[in-house]
Amino acid sequence: MNPLLALEFVLLAALWGASFLFTRLGAAELGALPTAGMRVALAALFLLPVFLIKGVWADFRARAKPILFVGLLNSGIPFALFAYAVLHITTGLSSILNATVPLSGALVAWLWLKDRPGGSRMLGLAIGFAGVTLLVIGKSGFSATGVAGAGSSGTTLVAMGACLLATLCYGIAASFTKRYLTGAHPLATATGSQIGAALGLAIPTIWLWPNQPVSATAWGAIAAVALLCTAIAYILFFHIIEKAGPSRALTVTFLVPVFALVYGAVFLSETITPWMIGCGLVIICGTALSTGLVRLGWLERAT
Repeated sequence: MNPLLALEFVLLAALWGASFLFTRLGAAELGALPTAGMRVALAALFLLPVFLIKGVWADFRARAKPILFVGLLNSGIPFALFAYAVLHITTGLSSILNATVPLSGALVAWLWLKDRPGGSRMLGLAIGFAGVTLLVIGKSGFSATGVAGAGSSGTTLVAMGACLLATLCYGIAASFTKRYLTGAHPLATATGSQIGAALGLAIPTIWLWPNQPVSATAWGAIAAVALLCTAIAYILFFHIIEKAGPSRALTVTFLVPVFALVYGAVFLSETITPWMIGCGLVIICGTALSTGLVRLGWLERAT
């Protein structure tokens, strides 16, 4: 990876890591659904000019229905779930759970597309989900969650479940895209999916809009998560895929929690515990194996 591409890679991880912080600041005043709705609506507006690029609009028109639908799976529902989660658990913990996205993707591809993983990937799935289990049920894990408000352990479990449900949505969206949107222009998919998510969340956003005035801080956070962490991040992501391939681009998942944990500690005074770090490392090891980034030759030969 050349230096410029490496810089883009780190920048993408920094932007996606910041999304948890900005979502927390926005959702604290707007609520989960309005935060997600404004995020995708502003991102869609920012990305609209890409339809002027040759071939993008034509691709979108040809595949409008699946692109709009995948927007709900890949943006609308997950963004709302994470916006709910960061109101009850730390942004750092949310980002660690978000690192299970490749695990969910591999599992859904296995069950839906019959893309059976080899021995290394099977072991990776087992290790990754073991890490999640430890994070959820461990006693130290509960003490490390840093509940944002006065939530109970039950609320914490629901919030962690929301994160995992969001990653499952991402996994379903990846397989859906592979099956129905292969060959589509990536910018047509990126922009159209934000439009689809915005349309899907429009009514809940209006219905649940807060009665009290929204502060400039919350508005700034919403603008940042929409423009920086969604619109620009998507463009960076697809550029990295084009230049380095999807496997290398996927490794950005490993860096995102690092930035999110630092942001949470610095700006929200969140606690980083050894239990969270340990479980996070287990999840990352499982992800590396399950995505094929790391292979165990002896296990592949055995299977």
